[in-house]
Amino acid sequence: MTKPYIVVLGNEKGGTGKSTIAMNLIVSLLKQGASVASVDVDVRQGTLSRYIANREKTKEKHDIPMPFHISIEKSDNMNYNEAKKEDEKKLIDTVENLQKYNYIIIDTPGNDTFLSRTAHSLADTIITPLNDSFIDLDVLVKLENAPVESLKPSIYSEMVWEQKKEKAKRSGGSIDWIVLRNRLSSLFSKNKKETRKILENLSKRIGFRLLSGFCERVIFRELFINGTTLFDLHETEVCITLSHVAAKQEMFELLNALEIPVKRKEMLEEANKQMTVA
Repeated sequence: MTKPYIVVLGNEKGGTGKSTIAMNLIVSLLKQGASVASVDVDVRQGTLSRYIANREKTKEKHDIPMPFHISIEKSDNMNYNEAKKEDEKKLIDTVENLQKYNYIIIDTPGNDTFLSRTAHSLADTIITPLNDSFIDLDVLVKLENAPVESLKPSIYSEMVWEQKKEKAKRSGGSIDWIVLRNRLSSLFSKNKKETRKILENLSKRIGFRLLSGFCERVIFRELFINGTTLFDLHETEVCITLSHVAAKQEMFELLNALEIPVKRKEMLEEANKQMTVA
């Protein structure tokens, strides 16, 4: 049996859009006929779990697909080493029990935990959404008054590198790491230009692919309330606006750029169909 493809949404900073991207990815895969399990290891915030709970209520009125969802609480063991072992075993066992699914999407917290580290080490693809600002950029690179070429990787970059080595040691596998510039402003700014320059330089040095995500849009917050996504607009009879159309186009372009193994032909046909409906 083919093993599930594991996608991890990670960033040691909150508010970057991890759960929104996770949910849209989940539903896009479900719409293609894939079986999907979602795992939330950020129980304290629980954004993805609440998103799916909202979706369950909407499903009572509309025919929308659902993933199999599970949330995992971190160990409350006060012993550092024991807590680490417990969390690693808990998540690895969970993934082993989800082998019948085509995809496993894992949402992680905006801080460093044993569960998050283990999730990263299990990933086939890591997606790191990053708000287009120097504050968010500081998680990836140690910003200081120095030439771009001499800037050093920061805490999260170092953690991902360690988990890449952990996966190679455990299974011989590799990880496709994607940094996603998210919540982009349509306005040009010097900071925006400098942020991209730093990321492009860093991508070559520490090995991630740089992609553009979404512009800042109110509709994502509106969709969260009903647990729906850009792929549910037709089924939920939403009054589609130009903002919806633009956001859907951004999402289709992103999913194509992610290069996650999917039924490419069916995906493109579904994309064209939905854009026609919109």
